[in-house]
Amino acid sequence: MLTGMRIAAVPVVVLLLLFPGRLASSLAGICFVLAGATDFLDGFLARRYRIVSRFGKFLDPLADKLLVSAALIMLIPLDRVPAWIAFLIVGRELAVTGLRGLAATEGIILAPDRWGKAKTLLQMAALTCLILHYPFLSINVQQLGTVLLWLALIITLVSGTWYFQTFFRQQPEGPKA
Repeated sequence: MLTGMRIAAVPVVVLLLLFPGRLASSLAGICFVLAGATDFLDGFLARRYRIVSRFGKFLDPLADKLLVSAALIMLIPLDRVPAWIAFLIVGRELAVTGLRGLAATEGIILAPDRWGKAKTLLQMAALTCLILHYPFLSINVQQLGTVLLWLALIITLVSGTWYFQTFFRQQPEGPKA
């Protein structure tokens, strides 16, 4: 249920970011924060009540990637996110998603770890600031978002590297000559 709300938030955030200005950015930021909060709440409730499904395991990470990717892409023409950073983050997300699919076919589980959770939290915080953009309570939200985005980029690449290393370490040895 909460995953569906997160997916529904994607077109709303995209639409609002088509209208530059403080009000649209504020509404997009609120929508993005609420969608991000459903991710953490959904995970908490699933663990607490042990409500886990295969469909949920598939859809939940997809919803996160859609939300983050849509925000990154929409912030490029607004000059709030450099295109190359968006490319690296979205590229990592696609690569890890593909790797997880491949790993699953080989019986290898690549479960999210603390790096992945830190990555998601930093991406959400950075993107919230970058969506809000305008100064708030004398805080340069854009500058804060940019710093958080750099941290998110580093953690994103570190966690992506971890997934690939973990996968290749779990590979059975190939045929001997």
